[in-house]
Amino acid sequence: MSGPGERGRGLGERASGERRSSGSWGEVRPFSIKTKLGALVVISVLITTGLSMIAVHTKTELRFITVFSMIATLLITQFVAHSLTAPLDEMNAVARSIWHGDYTRRVRDDRRDELGDLAQTINLMADELEAQDRQRKELVANVSHELRTPIAGLRAVLENVVDGVSAADPETMRTALKQTERLGRLVETLLDLSRLDNGVVPLRRRRFEVWPYLSGVLKEANMVASARADLTSGSGGGHTRKDVHLHLDVSPPELTAHADPERIHQVVANLIDNAVKHSPPHGRVTVRARRGDLPESLALEVLDEGPGIPKSEWHRVFERFNRGGVPAPHGPGSDGGTGLGLAIARWAVDLHGGRIGVAESQRGCRIQVILPGLPSLPS
Repeated sequence: MSGPGERGRGLGERASGERRSSGSWGEVRPFSIKTKLGALVVISVLITTGLSMIAVHTKTELRFITVFSMIATLLITQFVAHSLTAPLDEMNAVARSIWHGDYTRRVRDDRRDELGDLAQTINLMADELEAQDRQRKELVANVSHELRTPIAGLRAVLENVVDGVSAADPETMRTALKQTERLGRLVETLLDLSRLDNGVVPLRRRRFEVWPYLSGVLKEANMVASARADLTSGSGGGHTRKDVHLHLDVSPPELTAHADPERIHQVVANLIDNAVKHSPPHGRVTVRARRGDLPESLALEVLDEGPGIPKSEWHRVFERFNRGGVPAPHGPGSDGGTGLGLAIARWAVDLHGGRIGVAESQRGCRIQVILPGLPSLPS
């Protein structure tokens, strides 16, 4: 799925390609503005020459011929000018509507000249702005919903303590702490996503050994899962997720890669977290690493044994706040998450110039990540 930035790059490439295609006289199209202006000059000269020849043969005074020639030239010029300025007026009106926040209007793009190309570019820009405005509204609504749930839970716990309904015992405090932890994770995730969107997260690529690196990521994921499970069980809610077994498969064992370890940590940790949430009781999540096609490149896979993702949903799994079509609960102790982990994983992979996507799997879900490794040297 292409994001706003990718659509923007595509729009710029298309526009620049159109400018290149009409930038020289050797590539003038039959209906281009250059052709029309050239035809206007030729017709004006022919009219003036014809009237002058008529004046010579009929002995008509030159001043009458001059007046008739000017009138005919002005009429033709007015016709051509109207055909050029009318679409510009329409484009100006559409641009003003976009400026005022109305992204529904479009320019007629049925012309076969440079103005038709400009109309198509304006329509593409309007489509992009409309999509971004819709995503912004959806983001505000979704963030408000996600923040409201833990805040409401925390407020309810504190109100009960203040009103004397429940005592400030360790169990009650664990419940409040659980909501606070959930709120903190959501805010941290949103901050990460904001940094990635704004491009303020620099890539610090370096060479590292894959096996010890991924072993550390899996160990940390186990510790986080255990902490969450203890907190959940201590507050009296749900079962634990310590029943899911994490397995690491790296071949060859001395495999190395060239990437930003911090960003790749985000990718792997979010993919593992998503796989664990969708795993069945006592399921297995496998993190597989292989050498890519290019020097120091890396091919990662995260596989689970859950219900999998319908093929019709593959293009949507990396959208923000998308939890997929799998009915909840995904597993014991799973709340379904915020729907931001896979979006962050995609943006981190995009920063590396890599690829991430859902792949065919006989069982569960299989997500592939391809990292390009060392940048190619110019030949």
